[in-house]
Amino acid sequence: MSRKVFTAQGSVAVGPYSHAVEAGEFVYLSGQTPAIPGTSRLMEGGIEAQTAQCFENLKNVLASAGLSLDDVVKVNVFLTDMRNFKAMNDVYAAQFHAPYPARSTVGVRELPLGAMVEIEMIARKG
Repeated sequence: MSRKVFTAQGSVAVGPYSHAVEAGEFVYLSGQTPAIPGTSRLMEGGIEAQTAQCFENLKNVLASAGLSLDDVVKVNVFLTDMRNFKAMNDVYAAQFHAPYPARSTVGVRELPLGAMVEIEMIARKG
């Protein structure tokens, strides 16, 4: 099967995966850490800054597929410390408007590169 993939400009996958893959009317975005595009460095400044950088990275992937946050139907958030939930949620809330996408938030032991947060999305085309 051939895959239609999308790659965010200026970003490099740190493993054998695509930034996003189209399947029918849906585009599945790989999880994005708060890596600064073009580097292997994470955004500094705490969970708020890291969450904001995740969204910037995700917006770049969405744009490469001709989509925006308005097209997102499902979000999965991974946190290494659930005590950061409120601060992450405050940044998250500023990204969307009602009706909001469906969402899951999961506490995990650790994330790539020592990130505090990783976010993945599913968007619908059209």
